[in-house]
Amino acid sequence: MRLDDRDDIYQDHVLAHYEEPFHRGHCPRATHAHEDDNPLCGDRVRIELEVDDAGQVQSAYFDGQGCCISQAAASMLCERCEGCHIDELRKFTAPEMLKLFGAPLTPNRQKCCLLGWRVIQSALFSPLAASSESASEQASA
Repeated sequence: MRLDDRDDIYQDHVLAHYEEPFHRGHCPRATHAHEDDNPLCGDRVRIELEVDDAGQVQSAYFDGQGCCISQAAASMLCERCEGCHIDELRKFTAPEMLKLFGAPLTPNRQKCCLLGWRVIQSALFSPLAASSESASEQASA
């Protein structure tokens, strides 16, 4: 396979996630969420997760606006994290995210790709108030 062919495959993969993203929208039963932006370029990503009592991610959704890279990377990340345990996701590194994205990026564009990764790392430590209240109610019952 020629190098140009490999680049085309990566571009097709990125465009597919941008044009038909995986779970773009809001998670109906979100237990964790976080939102952040890249102030240098204006990209914004919000990730909402449904994490069960065993720590498994049952659903992952994202929403936001920005460049093709930030939005496609968030889509790829949501697809990747469904079914994973939160401990596994907490260990998921920035280099692993860049590898998941696949296409070569300049350092400035890597920041676009890593926005969703930063957001999900924070979301894992950001339970929503409703889920915290419901867990408190169950514990006191």
